[in-house]
Amino acid sequence: MDQGRDDIVEIMHGIGLRARAAAAELASAASAAKTAALNAAAEAVTDECAGIIEANRRDMDFARDKGLSGAMLDRLMLDEARVHAMAEGLRAVARQPDPVGAVMAEWTMPSGLRIRRVRTPLGVVGVIYESRPNVTADAGGLCLKAGNAAILRGGSESFHSSGAIHACLVAGLETAGLPTDAIQRVPTRDRAAVAEMLRMTEFIDVIVPRGGKGLVGLVQAEARVPVFAHLEGICHVFLDRAADRDKALRVILNAKTRRTGICGAAECLLIDRPVTGGLGREAVAMLLDAGVRVHGDSAVLALDPRVVPATEADWGREYLDMDIAARVVDGVDEAIAHIRRYGSSHTESILTEDDATAGRFFARLDSAILMRNASTQFADGGEFGMGAEIGIATGKMHARGPVGAEQLTSFKYLVEGDGTVRD
Repeated sequence: MDQGRDDIVEIMHGIGLRARAAAAELASAASAAKTAALNAAAEAVTDECAGIIEANRRDMDFARDKGLSGAMLDRLMLDEARVHAMAEGLRAVARQPDPVGAVMAEWTMPSGLRIRRVRTPLGVVGVIYESRPNVTADAGGLCLKAGNAAILRGGSESFHSSGAIHACLVAGLETAGLPTDAIQRVPTRDRAAVAEMLRMTEFIDVIVPRGGKGLVGLVQAEARVPVFAHLEGICHVFLDRAADRDKALRVILNAKTRRTGICGAAECLLIDRPVTGGLGREAVAMLLDAGVRVHGDSAVLALDPRVVPATEADWGREYLDMDIAARVVDGVDEAIAHIRRYGSSHTESILTEDDATAGRFFARLDSAILMRNASTQFADGGEFGMGAEIGIATGKMHARGPVGAEQLTSFKYLVEGDGTVRD
């Protein structure tokens, strides 16, 4: 049941006050304590695997009743392997160096001042997310590692799963003697809580939205708090004339079909004209044989009768399903122009053995992640060695690409003198 506006404000402001107090303690917490909390949380996730899966079953029933798509149900679903992967993600974050207090640069001025720029926590991070309950563990763990308090607001469809996982994070904090308010979960499905979070500038330092275009667009439009976000994952794969056949086919299939509902899934295949009738035809047929609906321009339509005509809306569309747009282009420069026009600055991959072509692709595109001969499905903090990620940021301020613990810090200057005065 929705609660009254005043009740929501009271709940959220209480959470914010407690988060601020916890953040002040976490900022100077010992690395060993944070590591102990993360490892204890991982142990709790493992121990509570059956309970987490049972909570997820309730969420899956709720999501099916709401009519969520197959791709969205896949995002929501937890099984034993995914629960254990969450636990391992927490352990991986625990093993990483503590970013807080790390010296980024240091120098001495002619005045005698010794200056150090060191990493410091952001403070309180608000995370608003849909479907994927593993974000509860990833976001909570990364915020803790970086010395930040976290306020987590999962989607209504993952309410029970997120609650079960959050309980494990709180158990980890208790074990390590850290404030349990360091990781709080918004205890209501009421959408008014989201609106209130976006206004809580006195309590929250940054908002990270994880979800579809509707959620992220709302957050970016309405938030008064700074935002780390990407609106859509419109990821492109460019099949260059100098591509290796076996590498290219393997990467294209994986980039589209491994998991279609994630932001790193390929949504558009660009085919260099000289290979259209050969490797391009093979790639299109392979995707069709795998059950992918290929939306092609006139040149792609001519390759296979199963291709359906693409409309203008297909260029720049995030399908998150077994669909891909496909277009023939005249070389790398036309591929770059297409991506600049229709891309979302998330992830692009070029398939080529030509170093100069790859270099041009890398230099002339400014997406957060650019790849060569690799699947766009690697656009993930865990695959970048960050243990986990709180999201992918496509903006150009502060954090960009996978946002791990280090990206959840800012910096401050420590300046030391010896009775030093300025002339």
